[in-house]
Amino acid sequence: MTDVSVIVIVYNDADRLPHAVRSVLGQSHRNVEVVIVNDASTDATAQVADGLAAADPDRVRAVHRAENSGGCGQPRNDGIAEARGTYLMFLDSDDTLDRHACRNLVTTAEETGAELVSGCCWRVFPDKGEERAWYRGVYRERAVYSSVRERPELLYDTLSTNKLYRRDFLDREGLRFVERLHYEDLLFSTQAYLGARMIAIIPHRVYNWIIIENAETLSITNQRSELRNFSDRLEIFRRIDAVYARHGGEDLKLSKDVKFLNHDLLLYVRGLRSRDAEYREAFLELAREYMTTLDPRAFAEAHELQAIIGFMVANGDFEGAVSASDYIPKGRSGKPRLTAPLVERDGRIYWSADYLDTEDGRRILDVTDLGIHSLPLKSINPGGRVTEIERRGRALWLAGDVVNPLHRIGPDVKLSAQLEFRDRGRAGRFFAVPATVTHADGRIRWSADVETGRDVRPLGFLDQSWGLRLRLNVGDDELFIRLFVNEAVELSVPVRPRLTRLAGDHLEAYVPESGEMAFRLVAHGRAGRATLATLRRFTATGRGRRWWTGLLRSEKTLRSVFTRRSTKMAVYNKVLARLPIRRNTIVFESHLGMQYSDNPKYIYEALRESGAKYTAIWSYATSPSGFPKDAKLVKRGSWPYYLALARARYWVDNQGFPSEAVKRPQTTYIQTWHGSAFKLMGVDAPETKRSTRAQRARLQKMVDRFDHFLVRSEHDAQTLVKGLGVRAELIRSGYPRNDALVNGGDAAALRKKLRLTDGRKVVLYAPTFRTGPNGKPEKRFEVPFDLEDFARELGETHILLVRPHYLSTVVVPPSLSGTVRNVADVHDVTSLLLLTDALVTDYSSVMFDYALLDRPMVMFAPDLDEYVRSRGAYFDLAENAPGPVVAEPEQLFAALRDLERDAYAKQRREFVERFGEYDQGTAAKQVVEHFFTGNSNA
Repeated sequence: MTDVSVIVIVYNDADRLPHAVRSVLGQSHRNVEVVIVNDASTDATAQVADGLAAADPDRVRAVHRAENSGGCGQPRNDGIAEARGTYLMFLDSDDTLDRHACRNLVTTAEETGAELVSGCCWRVFPDKGEERAWYRGVYRERAVYSSVRERPELLYDTLSTNKLYRRDFLDREGLRFVERLHYEDLLFSTQAYLGARMIAIIPHRVYNWIIIENAETLSITNQRSELRNFSDRLEIFRRIDAVYARHGGEDLKLSKDVKFLNHDLLLYVRGLRSRDAEYREAFLELAREYMTTLDPRAFAEAHELQAIIGFMVANGDFEGAVSASDYIPKGRSGKPRLTAPLVERDGRIYWSADYLDTEDGRRILDVTDLGIHSLPLKSINPGGRVTEIERRGRALWLAGDVVNPLHRIGPDVKLSAQLEFRDRGRAGRFFAVPATVTHADGRIRWSADVETGRDVRPLGFLDQSWGLRLRLNVGDDELFIRLFVNEAVELSVPVRPRLTRLAGDHLEAYVPESGEMAFRLVAHGRAGRATLATLRRFTATGRGRRWWTGLLRSEKTLRSVFTRRSTKMAVYNKVLARLPIRRNTIVFESHLGMQYSDNPKYIYEALRESGAKYTAIWSYATSPSGFPKDAKLVKRGSWPYYLALARARYWVDNQGFPSEAVKRPQTTYIQTWHGSAFKLMGVDAPETKRSTRAQRARLQKMVDRFDHFLVRSEHDAQTLVKGLGVRAELIRSGYPRNDALVNGGDAAALRKKLRLTDGRKVVLYAPTFRTGPNGKPEKRFEVPFDLEDFARELGETHILLVRPHYLSTVVVPPSLSGTVRNVADVHDVTSLLLLTDALVTDYSSVMFDYALLDRPMVMFAPDLDEYVRSRGAYFDLAENAPGPVVAEPEQLFAALRDLERDAYAKQRREFVERFGEYDQGTAAKQVVEHFFTGNSNA
């Protein structure tokens, strides 16, 4: 008897059907048959299917339907009727099975007695050369369940094709696919999960779901522009609800409703901008009716923005729903885009000013905890719109606006802009024209004139689609604004491709699934129409599609090879590192380019004041905002960055230049570091001790590039230096960033900017970063004491500045802005220390610096024992701290009330003598004279 029957359904897919069938016949488990069900195809599919059956009649059979079913359910049921195997699987003609799929699934079924065995499906994107696991979290490890209630997350994987079913189980339960409805998988999988007496999960790859995103004939999953697609999905969900009701699965229904908000609804809302008004109206009507069936608890359990989308849809608010979807990143590399202006009411931030008259509206639309209001403007990624577009002769006039969230862009800020036509298939290719920008009605208004025949010159063929982006300069910030459009546009303008008019002669406006304003290259002339039609016909064939996909992939590969880091490092080490050194060039970097701050900043400023003739280059990681305008700026990781490193006479940084970059003998590397050590460092740290020998060797190789290393005490020399394995010359100068603390710097400008003028005591809270379960710094830092309690207890006499570690962010509700301020966007902590009356920290090296000011500090360390146990420490904090060490918020507040008594002056002096003996206020001057202006500069 046959072990496995694999039912392959096919419609008009003659080219790919053989590949699918071969993936079954080539299984490492040989006792497998293929049942091909041809759903009344009109191309050569029937002949191909018969040919496959004739070539292997013992293992392949073809069934031909006389009438097309319009879906996948009926052909699969026909296949079930024809199947002879003990187990059944389903395969679509455009997908494939992993070679060991049947072996792994059958072996597990026999070992466990499971009636349903499910393995991992991988989505394969040939156009992109990418692969992604489908609900990978469910398939991390092998597991066996007697009921789906033991692992409700299984219900998220609703595919029927990555599963093996016992035939007698399907017959016992009367399980067949619903017919004449799309998304039959969802209902079938739910019934199978609930009906199976034993379910097994394996972590192996079993199914390749191949997605051709640019295919002319889209899969059902990708046909979301058809309203029937959505109505069928809702009908399937209603039937699933009925299944849950029969099985007493109210808890499972709640999980399904949460998934509907988190996943299903989002899929459709994301594409609403590209639909016409009639579709939107019908969609909202269908969706609003279905939303009434959801468990009200689903809105509380769904993600914040997905809950907002559901709420807006339920209220028929198209604009509110799509703006919330804009802020949800798409894919791994996607970024949130803020297209809603946000509003503040009673110290809370809301997504919309509407619907705040109801309790549900205020609860669901409250986005204070997302912290959008706390982000720097460039991190918010504001979005914009095209509101007007018209052709003027052979030119194009466009206008629109950009959201101004919470009026962050003030009327006195200098604005300028460029409108960019960007190649949607190739990052970095664009044509730019000047745009005018003004303030209007709470938004930023822009307009631009474009002569497409002159200003926009595509190649043709390879760059058929162009999106719009506004490059907006707001003061020192440069923002890149994606431009969306809410209504379809029928318009085209002449263009002259570089590959002649055979590649097209007009740019035609359209709205892609993303909702952005876009243009595609089309041909109005006879020659162009004939050429493009021939190309489309050719790429519609299997051979043509493979050729075209291969061409695009090769071109993309060449571009990615040129831009990837490994290429840059290879060119750097083999080519750039052979170029002549520029003797007067210095590359500065602070915290991996994240800031203009710390010791490198103060060395640079002392060098500038010295009048020495040097070319200074600063690297920045994301934005040049805040970096010195009189220096040359290069983006970290770019080609100019590596060229600068290769030719520089000096490297100055406080953390580490790229580890693979070989330092040339003629280059002097001055490593300033960024703090004295409390926690164990380098080879002393537990994580380094647990690392491999090769990892430790890489660390040592990176450190061995240092020629000079700044220290501020012998404690550094005995702990930090040895822990890192530093063999460089030690410069016992102290830290340049601390010169201002010793000599008395001026922080009046920052005090005014932060509005610290009412006489209250200024307290700075500056903790170190915390690591998450993955060992990486936590992105979101949660303040370990209640900020509202601080405001209530101390707000009349104290003001709190919260500065998280630069690797983290923190959220401060606007309701506390009078007492608590988020100062994460202040690059330089030294200026904050100067204006602070007291410091609260935990294990941060800022304690060593602040002690130089001889002002009170409190060590708030509720997790001291756990931190020392997991990270290790060079000294006992409780015995050596320059202030009280407290673990409870009440103790912290009490210590801050008692600042005047200042009982720790003696401990601070002893702390400075031990940990800051070389900080004499001359560090920056010593470094500049020693390396750049003195006789030692050879």
